[in-house]
Amino acid sequence: MLVLAIVAAASSAATVRPAAAASPTAPRDGQRDFDWEWGRWTTKVRVLQNPLSGEAPKWAEFAGTSVIKPLLDGKANFVELSVAGSAGRIEGGSLRLYNPRSRQWSLNFASLRNGMLTAPVYGRFDEKGAGTFVGQDVLDGKAILVRFVITRASPGSARFEQAYSADGGATWETNWVATDMIERP
Repeated sequence: MLVLAIVAAASSAATVRPAAAASPTAPRDGQRDFDWEWGRWTTKVRVLQNPLSGEAPKWAEFAGTSVIKPLLDGKANFVELSVAGSAGRIEGGSLRLYNPRSRQWSLNFASLRNGMLTAPVYGRFDEKGAGTFVGQDVLDGKAILVRFVITRASPGSARFEQAYSADGGATWETNWVATDMIERP
């Protein structure tokens, strides 16, 4: 129940306020929020190897590509991630689905390393184009919260940051940072 309250609070914090010209009773439809991302991106990823351990951070760096494809007329999309570095490879896919009733997206990642689908995170983009998504997961047998934030630095670049919380969202530890640059033909 605590997690549901936190997810609801995070969703409320990310609630989009309609523009002044829009009707205050018409919530914003976010089904096109990922359209800007379709295409092939050069990706640099930093991953914290020892999250929520209390130890000094040990980061690994990776580089490669992300390919984002629209599905179902943009109401869903799929991210193909393939990066490599001195710590190995990360390959997987993220299915992102839009729910028109809640006006939220779910982000669902599957790793090719273990063939497992992670617990989804849920959220939306705000009026400035930043997306915040929150959910629950398990790390080393303990329940945690996961927060994923997407921001566009420019039309051709974006930042993706994931953080974990073991204390119900009071504090967060960033464990994944990706910066993407669109590849030009």
